[in-house]
Amino acid sequence: MNLSEPVNAVQSVGKYRWTICALLFFATTVNYLDRQVLSLLAPALSTEFGWSNTDYANIAAAFQFVYAISMLFAGRVVDKIGTKSAFVLAIMVWSLGALLHAASVPMGTAVAALLGVFGVTAGPSILGFMISRAVLAIGEAGNFPAAIKATAEYFPKKERSFATGIFNSGANVGAILAPICVPLIAGIWGWQAAFIMIGMLGFIWMSVWITLYEKPDRQKRLSAQELAYIRSDLPAQPAQAPAGGKVSWLQLLKYRQTWAFAFGKFMTDGVWWFFLFWLPTYLSAQYGMKGDAIVVPLAVLYSMTMIGSIGGGWFPSYFMARGHAPYDGRMKAMLVIAFFPLVVLLAQPLGAISFWVPVLLIGVGASAHQAWSANIFTTVSDMFPQKSVASVIGIGGMAGGIGGVLLTKLGGWVFDYYKSVHDIRTGYMIMFGICALAYLVAWSVMKALVPRHKEITDL
Repeated sequence: MNLSEPVNAVQSVGKYRWTICALLFFATTVNYLDRQVLSLLAPALSTEFGWSNTDYANIAAAFQFVYAISMLFAGRVVDKIGTKSAFVLAIMVWSLGALLHAASVPMGTAVAALLGVFGVTAGPSILGFMISRAVLAIGEAGNFPAAIKATAEYFPKKERSFATGIFNSGANVGAILAPICVPLIAGIWGWQAAFIMIGMLGFIWMSVWITLYEKPDRQKRLSAQELAYIRSDLPAQPAQAPAGGKVSWLQLLKYRQTWAFAFGKFMTDGVWWFFLFWLPTYLSAQYGMKGDAIVVPLAVLYSMTMIGSIGGGWFPSYFMARGHAPYDGRMKAMLVIAFFPLVVLLAQPLGAISFWVPVLLIGVGASAHQAWSANIFTTVSDMFPQKSVASVIGIGGMAGGIGGVLLTKLGGWVFDYYKSVHDIRTGYMIMFGICALAYLVAWSVMKALVPRHKEITDL
């Protein structure tokens, strides 16, 4: 939003688009609640089932690999069947996947027995959780392509990164609520109950979404003034532009803009996955913290990331108000943001002071990731027509998922190796170094591929 605009002029057009933003926020909250349950239970489950760091990394990597592949197809599905139906399908599948975790052990035992007939051996608990994570990943892959497409449908470009920052902060709320709820539920009713009770939330959200969401031109709750405001900065359709229709992946891969987004996601998504999956294990391994002891540190850390998500979403408007095109303003903001994760380099050297030092420094890095995420997603809707936004998000999401798999697998190997030589601190120093530098590398390559704003009008 241009900061020089009178507030009343913007408010007078209506506010229903922010209701849609709230729906996206709660969907993302549920998404991360479901995703976070396993990481919080990992120390206890590792003890119960005898998992090594590599075993846990394999379970986490199974989610990320399936998520990566599913993101590619999720974007196509969203563009094909529409935002409303795609979101219903996505949250139904991921909620069923969340529930399936409660039956991971008997399911894994049955599948392991079947594989044994063919001479294949596999740990039942590991196999069962890998299958459950795969189903969860298929559904959760639909969240961001659908949410970004909904944002492109309901917000003008000048508000999109702010709206994205708001709904993306749902990830942080989910990450805050999970350490509070999951150990409590697991302590009273057992770890299976944690998966079941958290998994049921998605079905509640789905009923509200079906009631309140419709495309803007068919939305009866949207005023004519607000609809005009939403469309106020859409480019005029060139006479030679092709009519609407399916846009192939090969067509999208011809554009440097697609590769810039995909590389940025590849380099940085794994950092967030690393923080999400390994922080409880880090606090347990290095500081001996388990169960309720990690609730407050994780709540503080993820509370910090909310500031990064919302503030990062607003930040580009500072540059846009000074005449920069949306993409150019976002890239300037992202360069500033890319320097903040460098503080994570100090987490290990200063960690002997108190566990709060790495928690707060990693909190700054995680906040920067959420600020970065709010902006990198929106670069797609800055440059691509709405009909292809979810497909490009899917391509980038797959690249980010692959980056996440590689970083998670690397982390498992590094931690097991340095644990074996009784130097786990060095293992975390290596991984924190990778996380700290990823954003500057990503920004440099993105800027080289797309030096300045260029909107795509020939799809």
